[in-house]
Amino acid sequence: MDKLLAEPATKHASISLYVVNSKTNEVVFDYNSQLGLAPASCQKIFTSIAAFELLGDTFQYKTALGYDGVIKKGVLNGNIYITGYGDPTLGSWRYATTKDTVVLNDWIESIKKLGIKKINGNIILNGKAFSSQPLPGGWPWEDIGNYYGAGCWGLNWYENQYDLMLKPGLKEGDSTTIVGTKPALQIKTLVNQVKTGKKDGGVDATIYLAPYSDVAVASGTIPATGKESVVSGATSNPYHQLAKVLEDRLGQSSIKYKKIINSFDDLAVGDSIAKPDSIFHTYFSPKLDSITYWFLRKSVNLYGEALLKTIAYTKVGEGSTDKGLSVLKQFWQDRGIERSALRIIDGSGLSPNNHVTTNALVTALQYARDKPWFPSFYDALPWYNGMKLKSGTISGIKGFTGYHTSKAGVGYTVAMVVNDYYGASSEMVKNMFLVLEELK
Repeated sequence: MDKLLAEPATKHASISLYVVNSKTNEVVFDYNSQLGLAPASCQKIFTSIAAFELLGDTFQYKTALGYDGVIKKGVLNGNIYITGYGDPTLGSWRYATTKDTVVLNDWIESIKKLGIKKINGNIILNGKAFSSQPLPGGWPWEDIGNYYGAGCWGLNWYENQYDLMLKPGLKEGDSTTIVGTKPALQIKTLVNQVKTGKKDGGVDATIYLAPYSDVAVASGTIPATGKESVVSGATSNPYHQLAKVLEDRLGQSSIKYKKIINSFDDLAVGDSIAKPDSIFHTYFSPKLDSITYWFLRKSVNLYGEALLKTIAYTKVGEGSTDKGLSVLKQFWQDRGIERSALRIIDGSGLSPNNHVTTNALVTALQYARDKPWFPSFYDALPWYNGMKLKSGTISGIKGFTGYHTSKAGVGYTVAMVVNDYYGASSEMVKNMFLVLEELK
């Protein structure tokens, strides 16, 4: 640690390291363990552990299909309702059962089983289980239009993201050309200000697109390789994205209907969404242990925000970030973590305004060790430098927290966070690993 503190990169940095013996809880090393620092994605462990305890490892999201009115001779004189409860995996490519085509086919087949060929009414997308505010406060403007800054609604689709394909010019400084988006982005305007960069450079582009906005602006550079580059963005309105693919799929099935509307647009004009008379089909997500795997392994921020709102909806009946944070903070206070050690404003750690202590991180990890769902939680943690660690990365911020068993068979629980370092992230990681190597 003395060597790390002597590095020029950490001259103006804030550093915290806390290590305990996993079995005895004896403190092995403590440097600034009560200092509140931005943990980035290390914060995900608080959300994940609380979700396991409060929801259960077998918890599944549901999306319910229902209708009102009467079905007679293949005609529904009424509406069909697709009611979401925040499933972040709906339409996701990560699971065989959640892929967009699989979900849509499942829904269409369930409608056909009722004998419905025509709907004398609307198809209503209802996501009112969650608040209409899809983003937590404090997320940077340059993040929220990109895939890792996707918002969370009561109805999510394709992880609320898309790929923007761009073709570079012939030389550095040339304009680029939009090849397309996949899936098709349902907005009015996409302004392309991305330029061609150096041939040996990487993709350094940002998309600016706020929730509910119809105008996106892409800027930055892509390399002059002559090949297409992909920039992944966050959709501004998953209701519109889902409505488009559902419209296409219904057209293929020759099922007639008036129009597809959604709960947010309906709310905007002052109307209220009625409830179906009956539910005829319920689609279930993968179980929580499987969702947690991707949440921690690939650090999917959307999953964290969905879990936070789900905890709130399940416990207090209101799927909002604020209510979720209130439940989460109380959960950890009841388990020995002071509220002042857990100043958090989201479920994923994306905001640089989050501040937690390494003591709190280790306390949470220790709490999880004797729980029946611990093997699933442990398995979901990534491997870094031969250790089971959740990493966290934001500009100027790097953290690692997790478990390691030494060659001598001693188990350690550790959290290490560095804020405001200077230089490349890769160099800081090397220096942090030199410290963590001492546990091996």
